[in-house]
Amino acid sequence: MAHRIEAKALRASLTGLVCLMGLLSGEVASAQPRDPYLAARQQMVSEYIEREGVKNPRVLGSMRQVPRHEFVLPANKQQAYYDQALAIGHKQTISPPYIVAYETETIDPQPTDKVLEIGTGSGYQAAVLSNLVKEVYTIEIVEPLGKSAAERLKKLGYSNVKVKVGDGYQGWAEHAPFDKILVTCSPEDVPKPLVEQLREGGKMIIPLGERYQQVFHLFEKKDGQLVSQKLIPVLFVPMTGAAEEERKVKPDPLHPQLLNGDFETDENMDGLTDHWYYQRQVKLETEDVHRGKVSLSLSNDEPGRMAQLVQGFPVDGTKLGTMEVKLFAKAKSLRAGREGYERPQLSIVFLDEVRRNVAEVALGPFTGTHDWQEFSKTIAIPTRGREALLCISLHGATGELLVDDVEIKTQFRRP
Repeated sequence: MAHRIEAKALRASLTGLVCLMGLLSGEVASAQPRDPYLAARQQMVSEYIEREGVKNPRVLGSMRQVPRHEFVLPANKQQAYYDQALAIGHKQTISPPYIVAYETETIDPQPTDKVLEIGTGSGYQAAVLSNLVKEVYTIEIVEPLGKSAAERLKKLGYSNVKVKVGDGYQGWAEHAPFDKILVTCSPEDVPKPLVEQLREGGKMIIPLGERYQQVFHLFEKKDGQLVSQKLIPVLFVPMTGAAEEERKVKPDPLHPQLLNGDFETDENMDGLTDHWYYQRQVKLETEDVHRGKVSLSLSNDEPGRMAQLVQGFPVDGTKLGTMEVKLFAKAKSLRAGREGYERPQLSIVFLDEVRRNVAEVALGPFTGTHDWQEFSKTIAIPTRGREALLCISLHGATGELLVDDVEIKTQFRRP
């Protein structure tokens, strides 16, 4: 179950995971009276999905139809159509709309497909698939979530979706083979039962990797073997159950690390820097760098639109007292946006053990035009902090920000 980004104001910043990705212009109250969320849903698709590269018209159509507000907690309905993750209980979240659309488009859903989804969560992903394929089989390991999702999907009329409570990594053998498999939780390796239950020629999208370093992979089954294509970095919430506890590589909250802070690594040569997620309007810059071969450029010419990238890492606030963060930055005609929070900066948000925001600190803002300069700040780590999310973003401001050599350094609390 994914999580991700955006809030109506920066002060709410990275609630389920990351930083703001923009605002909906206009309030849902101004939408059509028969469906008060219709206008918000349309703008969600145009602002956060279509503009970010999802092109499949059937997928876009389903995203416009499914009432996402029905799949979030009542208290979060007004945030349902922002591109952010929202808590749904039991330490789980509903995936942001962009991630749902991205995964859906990637498996190329066809009207005759039988699809298996691993990680039902709220049921939103299954509802989106329901409009696009013949049958959806979805599994949720958290029993209360699985039961409520089944009831919700039935109430809303998604009759071609079947829900099961159980270990998704075991698949659903009695209904195999599946034409497509979509996984919304993050194992270290592809579970063998899912390989066996994927039809020859079928496709599977799955985030693989370490707890804070996951990458979407698209697999296609050819001659009984999986052929892999590495896609974009992503960050999912911790899994529930033995799979999370039995990870070979476990997070080290006493020694937080920021990976690829010099942006030099791009192993799959896709033009995006590795180890950073939710990249919007960023590119690798080879002509104007502080050190090494590349820097990272964030640019925006449309006030209010996001340009950003994010990385998460574990922390133990009971043992760690401070964190020094520094980077080199160069500004080109940076102008704040229309709202007070639309200013380029580096933000760090600390989350507690149930992923609630317990503190937020900013470095910046970066403004105007200036050559390469070093910026640094030492911040207190809250004792309740268990995760940190570092976001570099224009937050809707315009201009260009070049960044390079981002580093963090932590110190233990004094006895």
